[in-house]
Amino acid sequence: MSEKITVSVIKADIGSVAGHSTVPDEIKALAEKKLNEAKEKGIIIDFRVFNAGDDLELVMTHRKGVDSEEIHGLAWETFKACAEKAKELKLYAAGQDLLKEAFSGNVRGLGPGVAEMEFTERPAEPIIVFMMDKTEPGAFNLPIFRMFADPFNTAGLVIDPSMHQGFRFEVWDIKEHKRVMLSTPEEMYDLLALIGSKGRYVIKRVYPKEGGKLPADEPVAVVSTEKLFEIAGEYVGKDDPVAIVRAQSGLPAVGEVLEAFAFPHLVSGWMRGSHNGPLMPVPFRYSKCTRFDGPPRVIAAGFQLCNGKLIGPVDMFDDPAFDYTRQKAMEICDYIRRHGPFEPHRLPHEEMEYTTLPKVLKKLEARFEKI
Repeated sequence: MSEKITVSVIKADIGSVAGHSTVPDEIKALAEKKLNEAKEKGIIIDFRVFNAGDDLELVMTHRKGVDSEEIHGLAWETFKACAEKAKELKLYAAGQDLLKEAFSGNVRGLGPGVAEMEFTERPAEPIIVFMMDKTEPGAFNLPIFRMFADPFNTAGLVIDPSMHQGFRFEVWDIKEHKRVMLSTPEEMYDLLALIGSKGRYVIKRVYPKEGGKLPADEPVAVVSTEKLFEIAGEYVGKDDPVAIVRAQSGLPAVGEVLEAFAFPHLVSGWMRGSHNGPLMPVPFRYSKCTRFDGPPRVIAAGFQLCNGKLIGPVDMFDDPAFDYTRQKAMEICDYIRRHGPFEPHRLPHEEMEYTTLPKVLKKLEARFEKI
């Protein structure tokens, strides 16, 4: 058993009220009951339960390392119990993300999304857990890049000697199932050449470099990269990713981490997982998705770690400083919604492969004539 702290964020859409809008209190209370029982048994040190739109989010701390069968089993059993309750309540899409029946030691590949990191807890350890709804893992590419590689976002890259050397990015090709490590600032252009294609190349982890204030083998950011359509073979909902970011003391300050979301950039997802729309940072209370099942949104829970205990959360986007961002996001919504079924509001044809569109095209297939 490791003496390092592990933070695990595991999420699943197991049912919601009024379509794909929000998780009811009854489901969250059941999840809290299950995790509290595990805490009393010493399986986990601490936990918090959230919802981002229609996704149930479990935040847990422990000393069992990443990919722990015990921790993943706890999350799986919690989701299964909540899915059964969701079916009793006749919630919409009850058990949607539980794509396989049998647990095989790890929830990866079964439907839930996972972001975990194991590290040595510092004397002061601020972390922020980001939770998105109605979008895909690549939605984190731009903000994570800005946090750790963009000096126009993160002043510490310029004026803090402990950050001058930059960071290493682990990028996954989620279609070919490969990964590559790229260092910034020296390989920044190579990094951007990949992560600009956010539907294929996704930032998985960020690491410090050798010789810095933090161990180079311990991640400082991690993103969930599960793609539901690859597991199910068809569209069953968006991936709704989560991320964990450490901050301060050789890392971007909390304000620099949050600044990366001040621009509501366009992401894939929204209605039926088939449209581009702005990512809107919102307080916890506004995480329910309504307009056109959206727009895509992100919440941020800030904590201090104390020997694995979670001090917090602070609702980081519950601040009028982000009102302009939200207003700009809605202006973008009005503009792009007027495109209706036309690109670039609707996703490009190749990205519609796992939506319901192919069923429409199949119906017309025999009517096409050669020209």
